[in-house]
Amino acid sequence: MLSIRKRNISSMASAGRILLLGLLTVCQVTNVLAAGSEVPQNVPDVTTMSLEDLMNLQVTSVSKRTQKVADAAAAVFVITPEDIRRSGATSIPEALRMVPGLEVARIDENKWAIGSRGFNGRFDNKLLVLIDGRSVYTPLFSGVYWNVQDVMLEDVDRIEVIRGPGATLWGANAVDGVINIITKAAKATQGGLLTAEAGSEERTAESIRYGGKIGDSTYYRAYTKYYDWYPSIDPTGATASDGWHALRGGFRMDSNPSRTDTITVQGDIYRDKFGETLTVPSLTTATFSNTFPNDGNNSGGNLLGRWNHSFSRSSTSLQMYYDKTNITDNSLFSDHEAVYDIDFQHDLHLGESQELVWGLGYRSIRDTNASSFAVALQPDHSSLNQYSAFVQDEVSLFNRRLRITLGSKFEHNPFTGFEAQPNVRVLGTVTKEQSVWAAISRAVRTPALTEEGLQLNAAVIPPGAPPLNSPLPIIEAILGSSQFKSEDLLAYEVGYRLQATGSFSADIAAFYNNYTNLRSAEPGAPIVEGSPIPTDVVLPFVASNKMSGGTYGIEPFAEWKVLPKWKLLGSYSFLQMNIHKNQDSLDPTPDIPNGASPHHQVYFRSSLDLPKHLEQDLIVRYVDKLPSLDIPSYYSLDLHVGWKPIPQLQISFGGQDLLNRRHLEFIPEFINTLPTEVRRTFSGSIAWKF
Repeated sequence: MLSIRKRNISSMASAGRILLLGLLTVCQVTNVLAAGSEVPQNVPDVTTMSLEDLMNLQVTSVSKRTQKVADAAAAVFVITPEDIRRSGATSIPEALRMVPGLEVARIDENKWAIGSRGFNGRFDNKLLVLIDGRSVYTPLFSGVYWNVQDVMLEDVDRIEVIRGPGATLWGANAVDGVINIITKAAKATQGGLLTAEAGSEERTAESIRYGGKIGDSTYYRAYTKYYDWYPSIDPTGATASDGWHALRGGFRMDSNPSRTDTITVQGDIYRDKFGETLTVPSLTTATFSNTFPNDGNNSGGNLLGRWNHSFSRSSTSLQMYYDKTNITDNSLFSDHEAVYDIDFQHDLHLGESQELVWGLGYRSIRDTNASSFAVALQPDHSSLNQYSAFVQDEVSLFNRRLRITLGSKFEHNPFTGFEAQPNVRVLGTVTKEQSVWAAISRAVRTPALTEEGLQLNAAVIPPGAPPLNSPLPIIEAILGSSQFKSEDLLAYEVGYRLQATGSFSADIAAFYNNYTNLRSAEPGAPIVEGSPIPTDVVLPFVASNKMSGGTYGIEPFAEWKVLPKWKLLGSYSFLQMNIHKNQDSLDPTPDIPNGASPHHQVYFRSSLDLPKHLEQDLIVRYVDKLPSLDIPSYYSLDLHVGWKPIPQLQISFGGQDLLNRRHLEFIPEFINTLPTEVRRTFSGSIAWKF
């Protein structure tokens, strides 16, 4: 198996280099043939922007229309391209570490646990993630496969992160937050870009992107990237089996056929292979469990089209996309999803002080899967249809010093039927430098396929083992239920923003969340299997809604431009979770959510521009202990140094986790894969524009 895997890695590496060379050739030929090519445009450098300019950055995730960060009645944080580049992040999860209130933990080399304001886990189901308006949650468990969500980081325009409910606009599953990854328009990525990276953890990473122009009003770009990660180490210090390599490519085309119309077409295709160490229950081994290296692969692609049209006092947007995902975890489970989605939105200016946004949506999901002894899903194929509508009205009063936003999302899903998710948001401008906001929202997390028809065999208890002393082996199994209801949230939020001077700003958000109908696992009647001779007994724990409670916290953030070329920023996050089983619950498991998210998190970054076109960034993070997972607290120190000898060339060097030789960050839930430790690593990269 090892030799086969090495051949696969070698063949993918060869294919990646061939694809890179082929794309470069095609792009150069296209550039010669395309008429009217323009000189690549410069993208604004946010390091030269004042803090007031940064507060005026445009975001769309809060209201589904363009507005300033300072005018958003929500806890919103924007990651800019310079933030990503200067942090040394090599993936979207690494970039998300800088967001206050967001919990980002690596499970192994290719798996992440990312959550907002609690309930963190690999299968977190309360955080909605979008890429250019395309939802990437899976209906299998209402979460995100982070190892398949990727873009060329140099093409990211911004990452908008909302902590707190976004369900009024984005629908079910936008319970505790929304992450919206927005890439640059093709016009902003003209010319070529070639990047290469290598390090002690990342064996190699190469990407190429080229953008050009067709005619007077159509711009395009195409890209491809390949990366290969070394295996990490397990808690004993031995080499793990979690190596990872992937190849992906994509394109984007933006056209302005008229002054009032814009059309965007974009798509991606990808394939990756990953490893892990898997432990599954067994009825045929002496230990009644089996631990072994396991391989898996992911593949898929998406195609999206969007048409925007402007009228004199309104605008419309029509978006359609198709998304295909194939997940194969050998020896465990495979899932194949096809999503068809269409959304329409109309933005009306009803006067100088009122703006109304409404929209309609339809989503069709086709899912097929193949099971194993450990994981089964019935039925093995599903067809789901979801319908939605939303309306949101913003009214400005007292010369726009007070803004009131009312709205609601209305959805119909095949599990629980009709759901309404309203909110009210208020933003008040106290002075030119100060504003306060408050919000009350309802959001729901609708059931996933696994909560309807899952059978997860978690463990096998040997015959005669106490306390049951059964003559037959007992399979502890988690089962889905058609009676499972939506999880409910009622959220209360307040915030304060201060632009004290041109060099100092602060933002603070506080929240209280009240959850009901949270998922629990209630014991059911034992089931004897095997006929005519019984072979085992299934002890089921059935998905139910007998857990509830509250969470509260505070998230301050400050940014200080000490000197024109030296900037400091920092954030602190406090989270308290009081989640408990209801009095009528018989779930025997502990209240793990309370101790699987850190109480305290601290982030600090110093960004300094040095002479000779050098730049240096220092990042310090603190993450509190996770008592439910028996993971201690840790500090992390990252250093990133960049040098731009000429405008077209960027050379970078970085070190991560310099304070620790290695540390554990998270332990997976449900699926028993071996977690691996994050090590001290070093890497270097080069980026060349042509």
